[in-house]
Amino acid sequence: MQKITPCLWFDDNAEEAVKFYTSLFRNSKILQVSHYGEAGSSVAGRPKGSVMTIAFQLDGQEFMALNGGPHFKFTPAISLMVNCETQAEIDQYWDKLSEAGGTQQCGWLTDKFGVSWQIVPATLAQMMQDDQPEKAERVMKAVLEMEKLDLPTLERAYASK
Repeated sequence: MQKITPCLWFDDNAEEAVKFYTSLFRNSKILQVSHYGEAGSSVAGRPKGSVMTIAFQLDGQEFMALNGGPHFKFTPAISLMVNCETQAEIDQYWDKLSEAGGTQQCGWLTDKFGVSWQIVPATLAQMMQDDQPEKAERVMKAVLEMEKLDLPTLERAYASK
């Protein structure tokens, strides 16, 4: 068991979200499902026997999903960052996760469940932390002009003089 596990609070569609997420990422699976009993259902306002939590993995990273009711909503203040090796991988995750959701600047999107994601090239952090600040500045300028990040464009910005 990992030391820190993010818990995602859904109203009542955690099971649908988890099935969707585990279908997108390799090395992903549902680990355990728990259901509301008498005590929990009365506090949460959820039907007894309905899905309460789902422990799952996305590419080996453990998460918990909770059907906690409408009390809290997702915001972009926290997001899940997906580091991608290729433009094809960026395109795949971007297209599937943004479907029925929304896109934002700098590689951010919100999926149909309201969860925020950052779909980024795995090399972006290295480019942004380069010892030559002018390289990082060119990359940042390019990132700010994009919604879905374009790896070839970022690589050209990084390499240009």
